[in-house]
Amino acid sequence: MLTIREAAVYFGIGIKQLRRMAENNEGGFAMKYGNRFLICRPRFEAYLTKLMTKGIPFIEDDEDE
Repeated sequence: MLTIREAAVYFGIGIKQLRRMAENNEGGFAMKYGNRFLICRPRFEAYLTKLMTKGIPFIEDDEDE
């Protein structure tokens, strides 16, 4: 189990982005302990692998039209 800060350093993801991901907890990798989130490293690695193989949807800007 890693804290948000430890996970941010380990995975190279920003603290704010990681906190948002933990609050949404779509992959079931985060656990709230009191007022802090803990990240389960193996589950989070599996979640990231799933995202990378699935692909992240690209949102196009409508400003160029």
